[in-house]
Amino acid sequence: MRLKSQVRDAILRPMERSGGGSWCRRGCRAPLIPQLAVLAIVVACAGPLPPAVPAPPVPTAAPVANQLPGMPPVLNAQNIYSAAGATMLSDAAKAATPRVYVPHTKSGEVWVIDPATFTVVAKHRLGGEIQHVVPSYDMTTLYATDDRRHKVTPFDPRTGEPGGSIPVIDPYNMYFTPDGRSAISVAEARRQLVFYDPHTWQHQGTLGTPDCAGIDHADFTADGRTAVFSCEWAGRVAVVDVASRQLLRMIDMPVRNTKMGPQDVRLAPDGSVFYIADSQQNGLWVLDGAATTVLRQIPTGHGAHGLYLSRDATRLFVTNRHEGSISVLDAYTGAALAKWAVPGGSPDMGNITADGRQLWLSGRYDGAVYVLDTADGRLIHKFDVGRGPHGLCVWPQPGRYSLGHTGITR
Repeated sequence: MRLKSQVRDAILRPMERSGGGSWCRRGCRAPLIPQLAVLAIVVACAGPLPPAVPAPPVPTAAPVANQLPGMPPVLNAQNIYSAAGATMLSDAAKAATPRVYVPHTKSGEVWVIDPATFTVVAKHRLGGEIQHVVPSYDMTTLYATDDRRHKVTPFDPRTGEPGGSIPVIDPYNMYFTPDGRSAISVAEARRQLVFYDPHTWQHQGTLGTPDCAGIDHADFTADGRTAVFSCEWAGRVAVVDVASRQLLRMIDMPVRNTKMGPQDVRLAPDGSVFYIADSQQNGLWVLDGAATTVLRQIPTGHGAHGLYLSRDATRLFVTNRHEGSISVLDAYTGAALAKWAVPGGSPDMGNITADGRQLWLSGRYDGAVYVLDTADGRLIHKFDVGRGPHGLCVWPQPGRYSLGHTGITR
């Protein structure tokens, strides 16, 4: 076959350089027929061409069954975050001015940073205790949550400017149901989930979770029908039916840490398990994807707290807040890949940039913001900010819709 290719190239390439068939139509000096005859003889002597090998079929993932009605369909069951890859921005996200929003629990401020120049471009004094900056389901608005004054303050991501506050009960954190029908105020102090219309902010209902002290972080199953909320002060999680807004069950962790226990929650890309950070346990609990059983634990570091996925959803970044480090795990298996030190730091909450190259994190206990290179963990920049920086939001984020927190998108 190599001989045939070489002979063919030797005959045809000079013709291509001379203009091929069109050159002959203008009057070629040597007839084309003998050249084609030679080629035919060589090919015949070399034997028949082997049969073509068909290209392997493109793997297709089985669809996620029985999805929550109204929820955008899962495009790839092996990676439910496949629509939130690098630079995959919705039209609403494209309209935003790239900024990083840093809420402060102690000073009641939101600082706004230009990520291109690493400069603080605005400081907004909102008062109260600002816990998180949360992108809306449709990605058109960012909400600064204030659980002390029972309000959220909307920010326009196109201008970076805040609007008038909206009354919301005890919004320590906030999520949106996968069908976009409800905003959920995670009322930590009241041990409640308070449901609102995300457009009018009319109250839709309240789910009491009296046995879930310290309810604060959450994620949803791949089909969108079930939510898992961590109970930081009870050493367990609350499993909630999204459509009916009913508590299905409580699941105790194998070791029940009731002081800074279960915290951030994240679903694996294939929906097979939930990862649950446990600050007191210094690692992650692994809950099955149906939210019924704790399977095992993964040690990471002292004060495991925040969970963030790389843009291709292959790596899980775990902030070890008390240790000052980031553990990097295989997002599918939980296997340890690396550990990055943040000397003297207390990495807490944040997110990955839209291009996937940087991890921005608040330093809650040292009044700082860190920017790390997601390739090797190198500290690119460190900001000194206000008192108590917490649920930092990097905006815009890729994806079709936001489930809330600091930017869980799918």
